[in-house]
Amino acid sequence: MKLVESFRMKPLWAPWRMDYLIGEIDSVTGCLFCINIEKTPSEENLIIHKGKHTMVMLNKYPYSNGHLLLAPIIHVSSIDELSESATIELAILSQVCVKTLRHAYNPEGFNIGINIGAAAGAGVPDHVHMHVLPRWSGDTNFMTSIAETRVLPEEIGVTYQKLQRIIRQIVDEKQIGST
Repeated sequence: MKLVESFRMKPLWAPWRMDYLIGEIDSVTGCLFCINIEKTPSEENLIIHKGKHTMVMLNKYPYSNGHLLLAPIIHVSSIDELSESATIELAILSQVCVKTLRHAYNPEGFNIGINIGAAAGAGVPDHVHMHVLPRWSGDTNFMTSIAETRVLPEEIGVTYQKLQRIIRQIVDEKQIGST
């Protein structure tokens, strides 16, 4: 009897994902990044760091816990439109994000990328941004493959608090300017 009990399906509750799954996500008027540019980093807007040229924020609908978005403060659609100083800050903050995520979650790998244009898969094609995702062996399992659902073991508010604390320490150590 013990063997049978160990194979019983257990419920997995993630009610905060329902709006996304049924297509009732927040309707944003204007650019997702531009509407947050003037805001102070907070859990509400998911911005964890703002530099002179780039902001770092959590993806509200992440592929994995800690999925970060780095967006230039200037509204441009491609990295070749960024100034040299904005490009340098974007690169430095991508390193800071990797270090932050290593410290917070000890991932086995990372996906880092920029999708330029809708044809390349950019969800916000008019405002270029970089994705930094921590990855683990087996993080794409049957839930992703069959149910088209991702299981995230940590609430986004917990993720926000953890990553903001760590990124602040790393930025202070590197003496990177922030706003």
